[in-house]
Amino acid sequence: MPERIGLYPGTFDPVTNGHIDVIGRAARLCDRLVVGVSVNIGKGPLFPLEERVELVRAETVAIAERTGCIVEVRPFKGLLIGFAKELGAAMIVRGLRAVSDFDYEFQMAGMNHRLDSTIETVFLMASETNQFISSRFVKEIAQLGGDIHSFVPPLTLERTLARVRATPT
Repeated sequence: MPERIGLYPGTFDPVTNGHIDVIGRAARLCDRLVVGVSVNIGKGPLFPLEERVELVRAETVAIAERTGCIVEVRPFKGLLIGFAKELGAAMIVRGLRAVSDFDYEFQMAGMNHRLDSTIETVFLMASETNQFISSRFVKEIAQLGGDIHSFVPPLTLERTLARVRATPT
């Protein structure tokens, strides 16, 4: 049986408990899960690409150990479907938090299917404890001095707070 490769793309700026939840559940669906960290400069990232990759790697070690899935973290830029083809991915994993995510993700899945109908898009609903978490809100709360410890894993918490403290407002 061929290796089942999944791709979970995102900017992960910063990686949240919601991302970790989806990664953990996606790892149960494939033999190898590639977490693709997108360059996406247009979003004005808090962390540089290399540090986002490093944080996601550190925060996913336990998932690989627990599930037996090979979890790789790789940076990418350009067209998502091109990266998926390069990896030999059979599926693109997308997390859904709320109904508002569905419209965008539905359109994206349709476009990706048109570009390559052999790669499926798989939607995983965020667990109820993580449905409201977004990287954008985490950054905003941290920048305004709020408590983000329940939204991000420990290393990411430490790095996010250090980054926010070092960044002039």
